[in-house]
Amino acid sequence: MNDTTTTLGSAAALLTDEQRARMLRNGRENAERISEDGDTHNFWPVVKLFCPWGAATWLLSELDPDAPDIAFGLCDLGMGSPELGSVSLSEIAAIRGPGGLTIERDQHFKPTKSLTAYAAEARLAGRIVA
Repeated sequence: MNDTTTTLGSAAALLTDEQRARMLRNGRENAERISEDGDTHNFWPVVKLFCPWGAATWLLSELDPDAPDIAFGLCDLGMGSPELGSVSLSEIAAIRGPGGLTIERDQHFKPTKSLTAYAAEARLAGRIVA
């Protein structure tokens, strides 16, 4: 096994099979909508990832059906300017902190609103409030 295989395996571990399937469905739906009229569905986040040694947080709602390593969601690197955008799951999985800590999935996260509602709150607070 090489570093690339290890990283891709770690990226897969960030999501459960159910979350991955749901995010791919969301991604396919939005890809179809974009090709039809350019409008997208405002999904609720499917997963929350966080940095246990810092302030970085990701609320992710969909995966690109053509490049399933790329997720879309609300990304907050802990510098006061959260934004909606795309992120590579393998890059998130490759992050290492003190003592080899890694990015974790919040197993207790239950979304209560749409991704854009979280984004509006995050812009006001300067961080994701979830």
